Amino acid sequence: MMDTTNASNKDLPLRYEDEDSQEFKRQEAQYEDLTDTFDDKLIDFSKQFCSIYAARLAELRETLESRVVAKWGKVQILKLAELEDFEGQEYVIIGTLYKHQKWKPSILHELSDDHQLTLPEPRSNYCSEKDQLFLEDEMLRIKLVVDDADLKNYVTGVVCALLGHKDRDGSFEIKEWCFPGCVPKSLPIQSKSKGKLVFLSGLDLANSSKNLSLSLLTEWICGMAGDIAAQEDATNITRVIIAGNSVKIVTKTNMLMGHAEGKAQDAAITKEIAGATTLVDKFLAEIAKCCCITLMPGQHDPTNAMLPQTPLHPCILPLTSRYRSFKSATNPWIGKIADRIIIGSSGQPIEDIIKATGETNLSSLDWLEKTLVWKHMCPTAPDTLPIYPYSMKDPFIINYCPDIYFVGNTDTVETKLWKGEENQVVRLICIPKFSSTHTAVIVDIETLEIEFICFGTG
Repeated sequence: MMDTTNASNKDLPLRYEDEDSQEFKRQEAQYEDLTDTFDDKLIDFSKQFCSIYAARLAELRETLESRVVAKWGKVQILKLAELEDFEGQEYVIIGTLYKHQKWKPSILHELSDDHQLTLPEPRSNYCSEKDQLFLEDEMLRIKLVVDDADLKNYVTGVVCALLGHKDRDGSFEIKEWCFPGCVPKSLPIQSKSKGKLVFLSGLDLANSSKNLSLSLLTEWICGMAGDIAAQEDATNITRVIIAGNSVKIVTKTNMLMGHAEGKAQDAAITKEIAGATTLVDKFLAEIAKCCCITLMPGQHDPTNAMLPQTPLHPCILPLTSRYRSFKSATNPWIGKIADRIIIGSSGQPIEDIIKATGETNLSSLDWLEKTLVWKHMCPTAPDTLPIYPYSMKDPFIINYCPDIYFVGNTDTVETKLWKGEENQVVRLICIPKFSSTHTAVIVDIETLEIEFICFGTG
């Protein structure tokens, strides 16, 4: 669906009134939403969640087969059922990784006590010394021989090809790995579109609505801060992209199932969220008067928990929804602004990967890069990350080569200009929580250069 909503900004000029009153016009850029892959018609609640693994493997197998030939030449690619006839020989197997972890959340464990009155506290680390890694295809599963240090680099749901052989114990000895890789760029043309994008995340207006940094942020975006030069520079901002948790960054959970105290807690939580949502509406309406906005929901925003999270309903944001400059988007989100493909999430996929891998030397930015190479936005879904039961295809496979690939709600701001094997150039960004860092990320559409702007000392 194509929408040149920035054209509405012609009616919303930036104004600066003094003795030498001047009027500036904001830069314009075409906007296109590419999330048609999240089609509701593909969701079938009568199917088991295993169907999405089969669809994921079927789609990525073709990509991997061509990469295997390019990387290792003419080598045998076998199904797991065929390994008995090739014992001791070197070959390639293709499948989906499964990481067996004792501390992963399990509905069977939660229901094991019929008289359970309290919910278990969620774990922030699923790792233990007994973790094991397997590779499975449509029929069988085989244990992989992996060092403990290397084991932490992988998670359930990653489709890959392995070169190696089966040992006497029936496990698979890995010699080399091969992943689907980033999609090649169809037209590697330098963008000639002018303008800048502002990325925000974790506004948490339930707890920070009176923070001075929010007022400064609004004034800066709307061109009401600084001298004339600063205000003219603000006209380069073509769109503000907000990556989730605008209402809250932490949701209180009622741990008292069925108790009167629990019902009181539920009522208090609902009241708090309703009040914070009103504050979000007022905040966004001020910005929407003079700048385009794309708003993604987050883990703690009032929408569905399963990915893809649906856009916040217009009834929730009655003031902001009246503006054509406002677009409520899904999470994850895929879009095109000017000539740039932009893909990102509000943080759940990377947060879940970190839980599955525990303490490593890898940062959120490193994991973001890995998901790009794995060609999947959220590989741990549906194992430990809730998603809808897609059965015909996996909509989270990355079928575009993004120019900008981001994740929201990280603790710190990180960025990198990633270059792929086929000359792909992708700007990777970890967008920090604004409520704690008071930091916004600015990306130049033409050059992909990055700036950070802080509206407080934290």
